Amino acid sequence: MKKTILTGLRPTGNLHLGHLFGAGQNYIKLQDDYDFYLEIADVQALTDNFNNPEKVRKNVTEITIDLLSIGLDPNKVNFFIQSKIPEIAELTVFYSNLVTVARLERNPTVKTEIAQKKELFGNNGESITYGFLGYPVSQAADITTFDGEVVPVGEDQLPLLEQCREIVRKFNSIYGETLKEPNAILSDAKRVKGLDGNDKMGKSLGNAIFLNDTEETIKKKIMAAVTDPEKIKKDDPANPEVCMVYYYHNLVNTKENKEKVCSECKKGSRGCVQCKKELIEAMNDFLKPIKEKRSYYENHPEEVKEILDNGTKKAQEKAKEQMKKVKKAMMIDY
Repeated sequence: MKKTILTGLRPTGNLHLGHLFGAGQNYIKLQDDYDFYLEIADVQALTDNFNNPEKVRKNVTEITIDLLSIGLDPNKVNFFIQSKIPEIAELTVFYSNLVTVARLERNPTVKTEIAQKKELFGNNGESITYGFLGYPVSQAADITTFDGEVVPVGEDQLPLLEQCREIVRKFNSIYGETLKEPNAILSDAKRVKGLDGNDKMGKSLGNAIFLNDTEETIKKKIMAAVTDPEKIKKDDPANPEVCMVYYYHNLVNTKENKEKVCSECKKGSRGCVQCKKELIEAMNDFLKPIKEKRSYYENHPEEVKEILDNGTKKAQEKAKEQMKKVKKAMMIDY
């Protein structure tokens, strides 16, 4: 029997190249070998979008279309909506008794995000909600509701997975061997940098190319991308290793063209405008099949709804079976 894999994405906006190279391509490789559950984590999206539910609601469909467009197969992947699985919320409550506030605050991933919020809002953490702090507990419930044995994550998410493993061990030590400890599947993909040279491409950073960007939008973004600051004149030799335009050529262009760009850049035989125009063409070619699939699903919303309904139904069945085991172990199976 195939092992169960669980992963999820928060519907806070469309997917960008960072999602595609950092996670999406890995999902495509894994979908043939596992019983794959992919959660559209609308409840977790509300932890920092609670005052904008329209945004979350809209993006449930948008992010599903993005995932289908990059090649995830609904016959192999169970897409489901988190809020339609009440067992996740129930397990979150049970697990909240097994984790101290101090332990949550020590979680490296949570600490980093809290520091960012303090810097952003400048109020010593008073903007941190109970739901935000308890995110790792909710994530542990996501994974164990489906008896997730493996979870695809990036290195920055490993502390969250370890928190889940701790919760599982604590639960099993009290109530008997009931839950499985999940293991990580690390992607070999590196985090994609933003057009501005930032180490992270982010939805809110204004430095991302989204999978649904129009050709005109892509043109504007690439023409504004950061190049080698030492290259002043068109014919000046430059260092492609510090140029974001060359960085993206490496992601989406052919090997032959990448080598040509690198060589000509170092010799000073190409200008940045020419290089950017060639990248725009390569980027549009790269995204063309994704956009064609996206267009199909945009024009068939009933098919997207059916995919979510079917996947959610399978997830509900699995969650109910798991909750029976949990409640029996906890002696609350009245």
